[in-house]
Amino acid sequence: MGKEKQLKIKIFTWRFYLLKEARASPSFDGVLSVSGLSGSTETAQSQVSVGMGLLAGSTIMLLTIIWGTCVIVGKCDLVDDVAQDAQDTKGFNLTESGVSTDIWTSYAARIMVISVIPFLIVQILQVLSSTSGRHLAVLIALIVSLLLLISYCLYQVLQPWIQGRKISYVKHKRVIFGLLRNLKMQAVGRLLKDNGEPDEESIKKLFSVVDIDGDGKISHSELRAFVVGIRFEEIKLNEDEAVDKLMRDFDTSNDSFINETEFVNGTSKWLKKATRIRTASDDPGARTLTFLNGFLQDTNREHDLLDVGDESDEEFEDAGGSRWTSIKAALLLLLGTLIAAAVADPLVDAVDNFSDATGIPAFFISFIALPIATNSSEAVTAIIFASRDKRKTASLTFSELYGAATMNNVLCLSVFLALVYIRELTWEFSSEVLVIIIVCFVVGIFASFRTHFPLWTAFVAFLLYPFSLALIYVLDYVLGWS
Repeated sequence: MGKEKQLKIKIFTWRFYLLKEARASPSFDGVLSVSGLSGSTETAQSQVSVGMGLLAGSTIMLLTIIWGTCVIVGKCDLVDDVAQDAQDTKGFNLTESGVSTDIWTSYAARIMVISVIPFLIVQILQVLSSTSGRHLAVLIALIVSLLLLISYCLYQVLQPWIQGRKISYVKHKRVIFGLLRNLKMQAVGRLLKDNGEPDEESIKKLFSVVDIDGDGKISHSELRAFVVGIRFEEIKLNEDEAVDKLMRDFDTSNDSFINETEFVNGTSKWLKKATRIRTASDDPGARTLTFLNGFLQDTNREHDLLDVGDESDEEFEDAGGSRWTSIKAALLLLLGTLIAAAVADPLVDAVDNFSDATGIPAFFISFIALPIATNSSEAVTAIIFASRDKRKTASLTFSELYGAATMNNVLCLSVFLALVYIRELTWEFSSEVLVIIIVCFVVGIFASFRTHFPLWTAFVAFLLYPFSLALIYVLDYVLGWS
């Protein structure tokens, strides 16, 4: 696959993610609360209660039922903690079947964990005895929530650039490995001393090998000749780009040449990075190739986690220019907001009337029934996307789930907190807040430090849903938290 084609696929993948985020952003529970600005205090309090139930139910459903379902429908064989694309021979093996993602998905999970900070603030500060103190707690949580929302939006804008830089750096490390390996093969003596430190005398001898004309400095053409002679495996190398990066890495004086001192310093720096991988378990006097092989394995693993591969032509087609994609996302955002605002008041009335008629608390209607309706489209899309049984689609699917939960935690919560603060409403949602914190922490922390999820993790996620229901029931109707 050509470089230009790969770039188009990556751009479209990112546009797809942004479009999904835009569709999920006009969260119904947030708009539900905005409509409470024009009603009476009692109406506003009722709408916030229904909205908080929907917020809690939506977030928890995303991270339990939908999360677990995506693991099941997207499962592939796990080999060395890596899912094998479209290979599912293990059946329902709890440990050897599952999904794996890229490292960016783990970052999305960490961001989701950070997004619960406003919940923690308002939960902790609500113990203040005075009304003014609790009102101040809501204001502090609102400010923090808005700051997190802005930060998250900026991160989403910058993520493609950050991702490209990291992948480029890892590819540069693989070029460095090829350079060090070939230097080792041509070395007179070892590149490392018995104490594990770089042998400068051996490195200086290697300098003369690369310095073809013997003028005491390595030019761009001489370095390129050396790089071309290296056999790089597993990567398609652009020699000119690789040489340019090597020159920038070694040429600290910026004179477009690498002198002997710069060559020794640059080689020693990378040798130390290579040896750092194995010094904890290997003898410092071990052969240099042992360290280099460890360096290669670590680099390959890092590259694999950063870039899990591209989709085929059949699975992705460019949706048009970036300008049209942005306009479409903005229109969908506006349309969703208008629809939600139009039906917000009737929905609250319907929930209250159904609650009065059945005797079921309005909270449980908004917590269980409404999230099923509002998340249905997102759930179907995520499950269908995950069912393609590929690491790339799994990464996008789980990133979307974490992103939707993050937007709930910062955008929707900001709306609620603003309404509570402006209308001076009562914050009586301690049980909902606690459940959101617990589920986000459990799923977020678990997903932050691993990129593979065996099948058994799906059933743990499923169990979190009834646990959340039971916990809210006990807190509200047994202990009387609210």
